[in-house]
Amino acid sequence: MAEKRKISLVLADVDGTLVTEDKVLTPRAQAAVKALGEADIRFAITSGRPPRGMAMLFDALELTTPVAGFNGGIFVKRDLSILAENTLPADVARQAIDLIRHHGLDAWVYHGNDWLITKPGAPHVAREAWTVKFEPKIVADFDDMLDGAAKIVGISDDLDCVRRCEADAQAAFGERATASRSQPYYLDVTSKDANKGAVVAYLAQHLEVPREEIATIGDQPNDVLMFKRSGFSIAMGNASDQVKAQASATTDSYNDEGFAKAMERFVLGRLG
Repeated sequence: MAEKRKISLVLADVDGTLVTEDKVLTPRAQAAVKALGEADIRFAITSGRPPRGMAMLFDALELTTPVAGFNGGIFVKRDLSILAENTLPADVARQAIDLIRHHGLDAWVYHGNDWLITKPGAPHVAREAWTVKFEPKIVADFDDMLDGAAKIVGISDDLDCVRRCEADAQAAFGERATASRSQPYYLDVTSKDANKGAVVAYLAQHLEVPREEIATIGDQPNDVLMFKRSGFSIAMGNASDQVKAQASATTDSYNDEGFAKAMERFVLGRLG
């Protein structure tokens, strides 16, 4: 059935999917995206990253589609001008900070184009700055930045703690906000309208592509939401068994050209 399904748009997660563990876009992955364009299949990206944190990919991928940052919390054009924005209610943002700290996680806040932190030496700050190619702003507290926050992140290398915080956040917020792990050590809290399922819906409407003609590819639990809203879905080889079980197909790991192989086999392969 997968071989007969028309695909007009591919939507890809970035970290753990499009790029390698070392955050590298391989020549084979870049060539696969170029081949999609030559086959009149559009390509889009979505991530928990801020849009600025994906800007290094825009030219390499020759993107023409809206870019979905913060898991759909903000949609921008290639020049970073904003198309649409979904922010957290201020009271939910404050509750998220309290819950994250209650579980012993560090907290980050993304507001507009700013990445705000209170502890410069905290886990993953240096790695994140290297990944997104811009530095955070250090603030004494987040009090003035919780009205209009696009995303709040809880961070810890105690992965069980992050998992428990995710469950508690989901129970606390219900349908008022989305709380899910973008990485085992990152818990992202975003607007209820900011999730990867909503990204599929936005792109389908904005680009006038039927959802059943959209293929999605990702590796984390928050990618399952876009799997469910698209016509065909691909889980990375580095995804958990639970994520793989929700996808239409599985490819190899992000360190073994899993993205490129998926495009070649499941998308471009059906054309040839």
